[in-house]
Amino acid sequence: MNSPTGSSPGHAAVDCADGLAEGRQARLVLVHSPLVGCGTWEPVARDLTAAGYAVTVPDLAGAVAAGPPYHLRQARVIADSAAGQPAILIGHSRAGPLLAAAGTMLGEKVRGYVFVDARLPAPGHSWMETVAPGLAAWLRERADPQGRLPPWPQWWGEEELAALLPDPAVRQRFVAGCPRLPLAMFTEVHPPAPGWPTTPGGYLQLSEAYDDEAARARELGWPVRQQLSHHLALLTDPGQVARELRRLITPGAERPGSPRQRP
Repeated sequence: MNSPTGSSPGHAAVDCADGLAEGRQARLVLVHSPLVGCGTWEPVARDLTAAGYAVTVPDLAGAVAAGPPYHLRQARVIADSAAGQPAILIGHSRAGPLLAAAGTMLGEKVRGYVFVDARLPAPGHSWMETVAPGLAAWLRERADPQGRLPPWPQWWGEEELAALLPDPAVRQRFVAGCPRLPLAMFTEVHPPAPGWPTTPGGYLQLSEAYDDEAARARELGWPVRQQLSHHLALLTDPGQVARELRRLITPGAERPGSPRQRP
């Protein structure tokens, strides 16, 4: 998760051509970026639950607070939240890079992946290595003496966040859920994930800032859907996000070439 607007300054046998094919037969694990709280997924989770899906929203805050290895601890929380059931891992923003290690832990239980305006995994690289050098330097300058960064909303102006989340109550809850994070988590290298991806997936793009990641998903042969609004649409338009997810993971959903599917 970089900027809310993209400026630089958070449970399926799968056929690659047809997308995810067993939506209601697998648990949907909705994973939040560690930069924000698990509440970012709650409105979408309610919609998917009402539509008959088994849904889990793991909370990564405790894994981060426990210290290094940050990525492995978070991946274990994600994998354990599948509760031994077949699972589709669905990650928003900076949750994306965590899904490779979590999928490796789940093995054959993972039925697929969906990335929602998310970075794709880059095993063997750190967060800092996948952002513009200017942003990496900017963050290092803002770490306090204990090596902790300001909460993500403080990286941006209040007006920018208010434009994305105009409802004051929604914005207040979102801000309250965003933790201070250790700079060490951003410099820690993601663990290896040999052979990843072994299971196909899909991509839901919410903002133009993720054009490159959507293009990478297409190169992998994954279906890519676009609902271009903004990075935090999970909170402002959860019904539409849930519908687009259902189209990716449910048999009989619209296929590439339909009016809402962009090349």
